[in-house]
Amino acid sequence: MTAVPDCDVSARASSGPAPVIVKVPRVLSIAGTDPTGGAGIQADLKSIAANGGYGMAVVTALVAQNTCGVRSVHIPPASFLRAQLDAVSDDVDIDAIKIGMLGDIATITVVSTWLDETWPQDGAGRPPVVLDPVMVATSGDRLLALEAEQALRDLVTRVDVVTPNLPELAVLADTSIATTWAEALDQGRRVSTSTGALVLVKGGHLEGARSPDALVRVSRESDAPDVVEVPGRRIATSNTHGTGCSLSSAMATQYALLLDWSRALKASKRWLQGALERADELDVGRGAGPINHFAELWASAGTVSVTPCATDIWWDEIASARAALEDLDFLNQLRDGKLDKARFEHYLTQDSLYLTKYARALSRASQLAPTADEQVFWARNSAACLDVERELHHERLGGAVSEATREHAVTTAYTDHLLAAAGGSSYGVLVAAVLPCFWLYSDLGERLLAARRPNHPYSEWLDTYSDPAFAESTQRACEITDQAAARAYADEREAMRRAFHISSWHEVAFFDMQ
Repeated sequence: MTAVPDCDVSARASSGPAPVIVKVPRVLSIAGTDPTGGAGIQADLKSIAANGGYGMAVVTALVAQNTCGVRSVHIPPASFLRAQLDAVSDDVDIDAIKIGMLGDIATITVVSTWLDETWPQDGAGRPPVVLDPVMVATSGDRLLALEAEQALRDLVTRVDVVTPNLPELAVLADTSIATTWAEALDQGRRVSTSTGALVLVKGGHLEGARSPDALVRVSRESDAPDVVEVPGRRIATSNTHGTGCSLSSAMATQYALLLDWSRALKASKRWLQGALERADELDVGRGAGPINHFAELWASAGTVSVTPCATDIWWDEIASARAALEDLDFLNQLRDGKLDKARFEHYLTQDSLYLTKYARALSRASQLAPTADEQVFWARNSAACLDVERELHHERLGGAVSEATREHAVTTAYTDHLLAAAGGSSYGVLVAAVLPCFWLYSDLGERLLAARRPNHPYSEWLDTYSDPAFAESTQRACEITDQAAARAYADEREAMRRAFHISSWHEVAFFDMQ
């Protein structure tokens, strides 16, 4: 049986986590302007700062626009654009580049030439480049001359990531605008195949409650698509002006911090969802207003963090627990469908007992939650434990689990830990303690889904934890925990971290109990 560490989660836990030393990345935005501040370079600079970077700006176009639409565009001489670019790169070491509106062929040519001449050895040493191919605004206004489309396609082949909205993705894929997520992913594959770039496919323009994003890369050697999908939920707001600009510049900044595109997308998306959730607090313009770039900063009473999201750090720290899960006979036999029925039903019995108390912890989180949205989230998940997931156990076990059923010591140890967190006054510690039950199950569900086959004896369990709705709940739980960590003082953040670690090892022990 796997032992669960006591309060000394790791050798360094007793003296606090090792300091995370992160140089503030210097991020250059090359884009057009927005005098109302919601899009373009103004949005880029806010996004870069909100995500922990130092923003710099080179102007490609002066755009007379507001929240209602674009009125006119003035493109300065190409020679002046090159002078701006050289002024920055001659003096500053650039850690990441975001390219936005380019406008015409001459502007695209200047930027392409500058990239080649500044980093001439096949791009060696060149910072990561994120291209937001500004062609069509959300308002429908055309922002790129038709004759410049091919030049922009050529530029896509020379950047690391391209982040089109759905109308722009359709232009790059030379097809009609996608109306489903499957069509959008297919267009992303086409663009990646033709350009070699990593394509961020965004679901924000689709209908429905979900708003997923995905990184799509198709290897020219194998034709095998590599899709990393990040689920999301649609935020009920009309204030979305500058969302594309903001996400792409956030990704450039987060990549300079994290050096991983998947993690950069997850961190950027969490930040963006918070900015959208509080966009209505601003009162800017009569049209589609801007997102609230500094919502998290203002909510945390002036404390600024330039480190990655707390949960991402904790996830990396529990790598040994995740590896231990991978090695468990229980999960390997469950995946293969060879797990003994009696052993599986013993697990389900204990899980049913666990869920009763886990639901109490979630209910307590709902009581402590600082916002109505979070209260509803935890209350719904508490109900799901009792009304949905336990029903799965009852159906498999042939009836409800009796309260007289003996609770295993492993189950008791885990639930005692959760109820102790629920009995305290720290909302942050409680949500950190319940998070591993979401995250580790969701992670397992995604990987075990590959084992799903007709007549798999445990298919209903695999389906439950690989459900996209469960993945969305997991993402939301991570967002809430990160927001709680951002509001917390150092001692409480450390207590949150320790609670997360302990729960993670309890999860390992729970799957390993005999």
